[in-house]
Amino acid sequence: MNATTGRPGKPVHLAVYDTLADWETGHATAHLARAGHEIRTVGPTTAPVRSTGGLRIQPDLALDDLRPEDSALLILPGADLWDTGDSLAPFARTARAFLGAGVPVAAICGATAGLAREGLLDDRDHTSAVSFYLAATGYAGGGRYVEADAVTDGALVTAGPTEPVAFAREILRLLGVYEGEVLDAWYRLFHDSDAAAYAVLEKAGAL
Repeated sequence: MNATTGRPGKPVHLAVYDTLADWETGHATAHLARAGHEIRTVGPTTAPVRSTGGLRIQPDLALDDLRPEDSALLILPGADLWDTGDSLAPFARTARAFLGAGVPVAAICGATAGLAREGLLDDRDHTSAVSFYLAATGYAGGGRYVEADAVTDGALVTAGPTEPVAFAREILRLLGVYEGEVLDAWYRLFHDSDAAAYAVLEKAGAL
């Protein structure tokens, strides 16, 4: 049971679009999948997209077909396109619909700028690559910027591009996959290569 969302069994949706940053969501999606969450990809359309690393991805569904009530979480990775036009603005608008419906959203790197432009960070604690990156969007939420590896405020997770493990940690916490000592051990293992953390996870059956 997902204690935070109350929506057990619903898939997690990973947004995919051209120039998406491959490295930013792998820890989150892999460990969500290991915990039994279905991961579905959602693109601007169902046409294939290509990541920064050159991976060709065939979306499972188009953004217009995604409804908050059918999802446990929307993950928005960074991409060059967030900063080179408004082609990804529909994903930010979808994030608004998700948050309005009480469904979590997790945004990393350039996606945080997209949320800033949409006004979704004006009244929520958040982080990103650096504060002046978001300030350049002209948003009104500078006073809520937090210097941290990743930040969760209610149903919204944000992180900068160098913190994929912290980003995953917050997602795993939010969806109730791990908590407490086990979550801390998971982070120490994958972020710090702390061998002692392995024993904690093994004992908890989290590996």
